[in-house]
Amino acid sequence: MVKPIEELTITDDFMFGAVMRDPKLLKPLLEMILGVKIRRIEYPELQKALNERYGSKGIRLDVYVEDEKETVYNVEIQTSDKKHLPKRTRYYQGAIDLHILEKGEDYTALRRSFVIFICTFDPFHQGRWVYTFENLCREDPAIALDDGATKVILNTKGGAGEISDDLKSLLRYMEGFKPDSDYTRMLNEAVEYVRSDDQWRREYMVLNEMLKENRRMGGYMGKVAQVRNSRHTVDKGTLSLILMIHPHTLQEILDTMDAHPDWDDEKIAETVDFE
Repeated sequence: MVKPIEELTITDDFMFGAVMRDPKLLKPLLEMILGVKIRRIEYPELQKALNERYGSKGIRLDVYVEDEKETVYNVEIQTSDKKHLPKRTRYYQGAIDLHILEKGEDYTALRRSFVIFICTFDPFHQGRWVYTFENLCREDPAIALDDGATKVILNTKGGAGEISDDLKSLLRYMEGFKPDSDYTRMLNEAVEYVRSDDQWRREYMVLNEMLKENRRMGGYMGKVAQVRNSRHTVDKGTLSLILMIHPHTLQEILDTMDAHPDWDDEKIAETVDFE
């Protein structure tokens, strides 16, 4: 079910992407998360390029920017606790690298990159605010692969680990607490503006219609119908192969059917995250 724009919060994809188009909000966000100073950020047209290459199977990079050192940052909100989150970070990293190399560059030109997921759940169940991953040698963790790729996963429900007061305030705001810092108050003002602005309202309406049509055109409704008709006669592994649906997506369809037996195929197709 599509939310009215008046009900969107900072943790909704559209809202997060909308407010983070303002560098005055995105730049301090990156600085808070990574503990670095960034002089300037730029917004390249990566989303259009990825959509052209991957079509309806493409990924959506909510916020993709580069700084003055050509470091690449991809930031996304994650609100659904799915077991394949680590592989999703790998997928994003590969898409970013492929986009750079397709310009004809040698692999040595690959840039420093950060894939950042802000999760409204704890994906590793360790109670930490932040989980940072880089490639290290298993035999000697003091040896870093130094491939320039870092994944940072934040948990709005965290409590363990040392983070700045500003970052803690941001994560609590994303949990629904009232803004209690200069930055979260600015963020909240931006959210209120997007909710009430006519241009943003039109963009939200158009986007939802496009997504709805893409799901229809991509055959998602048909796949849901086939799952419904075959779920009790074909095992999940075989069904996944026949319908060419990722096993995680198939399980999400089945879980949604069980949780909402009154939903029709169209509604389930609009809800499930097809990969």
